[in-house]
Amino acid sequence: MMGKNYIAFLEFDRDTGKYGVVFPDFSGLTTVGNNYDDAIKMAHEALAFHIESMIQDKEHIPVPSTLEEIENNWAGLSDWKNDVGDYIVAYISVIPPFGTQKVLLSMDAGLIARIDRVAKNRSAFMASAAEYMLDSKFTSGKSAKR
Repeated sequence: MMGKNYIAFLEFDRDTGKYGVVFPDFSGLTTVGNNYDDAIKMAHEALAFHIESMIQDKEHIPVPSTLEEIENNWAGLSDWKNDVGDYIVAYISVIPPFGTQKVLLSMDAGLIARIDRVAKNRSAFMASAAEYMLDSKFTSGKSAKR
């Protein structure tokens, strides 16, 4: 299943030097990062956790709004803009959790041996490595080495 991209507004707090993040599609969902990259990472984590909780509680997951829809329909937008001044619009992608799925991977036997020396569970290790790469490398504009 495809992921969804939700709009987040990031504001820089000059007093604290941190970035606050709000999600217009999810009332009350906010997070904070120590810098821009941290705010984006925290936004991914907050959104994923929030959607996972909504799924567990059998709540409706909203369809992502467009920026135009938010500008026309978000009741708190003008008050929020007046409070924060400058802000950044970001798209935060999320793939809701769907449980595990078995896959076949091919990789160098030496790499597999190295993984097996440090991990109790090869699948869990690979999932954690994939999450790390997706959260820290690709979201900050870096690409993976091949």
